[in-house]
Amino acid sequence: MAYSVRKGDFGWTPFIWLFYLVFFFFHPIYDHVGWKEWTATSVAAVVFVALYFAVFFTNQRYWKFLSIAAIVLLGMGFAPFNQGASVFFIYAASFLAFVTEARTAIKLLVALVALAAAEAWLLHLPSPSLITVIIISIPVGAANIYFAQRNRANEKLRLAQEEIEHLAKVAERERIARDLHDVLGHTLSVIILKSELASKLIDLDPARAKAEIRDVEQTSREALAEVRSTIRGYRAHSLEEELKQARSALETAGVTVRAESAAVALTPAQESVVALVVREAITNVVRHAHARNCTLRLAPSNGNCQLEIQDDGRGGFQIEGNGLRGMRERIEALGGTLVRETSAGTRLMIEFPLTPLKENRSH
Repeated sequence: MAYSVRKGDFGWTPFIWLFYLVFFFFHPIYDHVGWKEWTATSVAAVVFVALYFAVFFTNQRYWKFLSIAAIVLLGMGFAPFNQGASVFFIYAASFLAFVTEARTAIKLLVALVALAAAEAWLLHLPSPSLITVIIISIPVGAANIYFAQRNRANEKLRLAQEEIEHLAKVAERERIARDLHDVLGHTLSVIILKSELASKLIDLDPARAKAEIRDVEQTSREALAEVRSTIRGYRAHSLEEELKQARSALETAGVTVRAESAAVALTPAQESVVALVVREAITNVVRHAHARNCTLRLAPSNGNCQLEIQDDGRGGFQIEGNGLRGMRERIEALGGTLVRETSAGTRLMIEFPLTPLKENRSH
């Protein structure tokens, strides 16, 4: 892909480079030419300036090539009469790198020098003109090819960096959406249950209703703190605490809980994922299952961690919502699987490989 010279890429540099055009006027000044030569030189200079800025500020690649070709023709046309016309070849050589890829620019640079050499040989032009073209055009053209190639590489790197930043932002938004869903879904369900229970008990057992209201307040404060920490990305999830909250939420909903938990060596990242899965699964049981019993099992198995959550509710829902999708994504990120059965109640089974914990060794 060709490198495009865009307006604003070089700032004031194009105007500074025009300084070298003064070499084209040395011959008319020192040889005291007549008005005809001065007129031709001035017209050629004006035409060159128009072509020069066309290369910089024209967006069409076709017109850039035409402008460079016209500059070369100016050089060839004035070379027999003005040794300073070699500056046109140098300008053309410097432009090649910025309108085409490196390989083509190198070929065109060689062709340009060969064309100047052929004209000098056929017309028996003074050797200083040809030497100037060769000595200056080749290193200037080669240097610009190098810098243009580097600019193209930097541009690709910049675009890749922007794409990475965009993907990172998308991933962060998805993480926040997942975590907020997990946090608010579970917490609001608990608040609703406790509020309903308090309203039923307010006449029958005011003391217990008051205690439930205090729990609602405490849960709301905890939810607010969790939302804030979730947005910051620093929220840590304790599996032990999550299992306690799961039991409390189920019991508040009138569900009998049976929990079987064995010691499992989890990394902090794994523990956080399992805690979130427990939260989402229990929220679904409380909200949708209409279950009377729920069993939670957590245990290691052949180097894997297995978590099973089963209820005797209505089951039957096959559509995968945001919560279940979030659980699946988290487990798959750990290299594990998630299986959901809804034929008799709902049975959720997750399994993922345990990462060996590094042992602390004294030296």
